[in-house]
Amino acid sequence: MRYRPISPAALTAELTDRIEAVTGRSRIAVAVDGAEGATDTTALANALVDPLRLRGRPTVRISARDFLRPASLRFEHGRQDPDARYTDWLDVNALRREVLDPLADGGRGEVLPALWDAGRDRATRRARVPVPEGGVVLVDGELLLGTGLAFDLVVHLWCSPAALRRRVPAGDAWALPAYARYEEEVDPAALADVVVRVDDPRHPAVYEGS
Repeated sequence: MRYRPISPAALTAELTDRIEAVTGRSRIAVAVDGAEGATDTTALANALVDPLRLRGRPTVRISARDFLRPASLRFEHGRQDPDARYTDWLDVNALRREVLDPLADGGRGEVLPALWDAGRDRATRRARVPVPEGGVVLVDGELLLGTGLAFDLVVHLWCSPAALRRRVPAGDAWALPAYARYEEEVDPAALADVVVRVDDPRHPAVYEGS
């Protein structure tokens, strides 16, 4: 596989160009997908906000972590069940209903920025946020592909298996089988529009083909 080395700043600029090139929709949703703890999807999504706004694209930031299911459902089989993390943690229907569907043509154009406070295990009760025409909603999170969520552009942050094992915090190592299953069953690198190798986040590289 061929990867092109790129600086973090140049990566942000390149992704901003890619997002701007998405046409045919008045409002778009962009996903930044990657294993939590091993990749910093939040930092990359945050880095895209100001460049997009400088180009006149109103931008809303949303984290998939704020659309997790209640603890009674996530932890039904224990707090460290990798299969549950893979299939049961993210409230896919809520993310679709509250974020993606409103962006569709004919949608109301207002998104819910957060649904569930996982730390307190209760609803956030946040107000909806309008997304003007030309707006971009940036969603970061893990295990987002293969769920039927209709993103207009997907950036997948990929680590080699060795780097993934090295970079996932020791307390979250139990989740490694979930990431392995995601790699095997979904093959997110094949589905994403942009794949960025982040074995060393200071020196990312963009996938350019095999």
